[in-house]
Amino acid sequence: MPFKKGEIPEGATPFKKGESGNPSGREKGSKNRSTIAKYWLEVYQDSKNPITGGNENLSQEDLMTLALIKKAIGGDVNAYKALMDSGYGSLTQSIEQNNTHTMNDFNIKDLLKFDNPKP
Repeated sequence: MPFKKGEIPEGATPFKKGESGNPSGREKGSKNRSTIAKYWLEVYQDSKNPITGGNENLSQEDLMTLALIKKAIGGDVNAYKALMDSGYGSLTQSIEQNNTHTMNDFNIKDLLKFDNPKP
C-alpha cells in the first residue's frame, strides 16, 4: 500500500514517541571530550618558560606552544611546520589550468579512431 509523503507506516520505527534509541547511553550533563580538553588547556600553573628560562604563570596551552617553539628553534622541521600552520594556516595546493581548445578544434571522427587492423 502506498504511503503519503511524511507518513510513517505502522511498525516502521522500533521506538515509541519520546523513547530514546539508546536508553543506557551517555548520561545527561556529561561533558564532551572537547569541553574537557579546553578546560585542562586553560589551567594555569607557575612554570619555567622553556624559551626565556624565567618562572611565569602559564596555561597548559602556553606551555605546549612554547615547547613546540623550542623544538622548532632546535631544528625540528615538523614542529616548525605545525607552528606555521597554526599561526598562518596551512597552504592549499592550487593547480593552474589553461584550456585554450574548444570542441571546434577537434574532429569527432579523429577522437574516436583507434588502431583496428582490417581483416
